[in-house]
Amino acid sequence: METRHRLPAAERRESILAAASVVFGERGYAGATTDQIATAAGISQAYVVRTFGSKEALFVEVARRAVGRIAAAFRSAIEADDGRPVDRRLGEAYLDLIADRGILLSLLHLFSLGSDPAIGPVGREGFLTVYRLVRDEAGLSPEEASHFLAEGMLINTVLALHLHESEDPDALELVTQACGGDLSRFRALAAG
Repeated sequence: METRHRLPAAERRESILAAASVVFGERGYAGATTDQIATAAGISQAYVVRTFGSKEALFVEVARRAVGRIAAAFRSAIEADDGRPVDRRLGEAYLDLIADRGILLSLLHLFSLGSDPAIGPVGREGFLTVYRLVRDEAGLSPEEASHFLAEGMLINTVLALHLHESEDPDALELVTQACGGDLSRFRALAAG
C-alpha cells in the first residue's frame, strides 16, 4: 500500500500560486478557470476555491506574489554589487525571472486589467512598488527608472507574443535587443 505524503498548508498554497501563475500567464484572467488551475496544481478545484475564495482573489494573490518575486530579485541584484552598473544587474535579474513560468505574463495580464475595480488598484500599486524600488533603492533617476520599466514591459510583450520563437529577422532583431543580446539564453529561459 502506497502512503501519500501530505504537504503542509503553506507548501500547498505556494504550489497553487505557482500553477495559477502559469495558467493565468498562458490564458489570461478571463480565459483561466479554477478547474484548470487545480488540474495544473494536481489538486481538486474545491480545494482551490476553499483556499482562495474566488478566481479574483487567487489572481490578486498571484499578482502580489509576482511583484514580491520581482522586488526580492531586484533587492538581491542591488546588494550583489559586482562592479557592473546597477541597471545591468537589475536587467539580468528581470530576465532570470522568465524561467519562473507565468510571473511576467501574469503581470502583463494584471496591467491590462487596470480598469477593474478590484484588480486595477493591485496592478497600480504593484507597478509603483517596482518603480519606487528601482528609483529609490537602486538609485536610478526618474528618467532611468521609467526607461528601465519600459524595457521590462517590452520583455513581457515579447514573451506574450512568442516573438522569441519566431524566425522573422525583424522579430529576432527586436528580441535580441530586448534581452541584452543573448537570444539563446532568453529562449532557454522562456522554454522553462
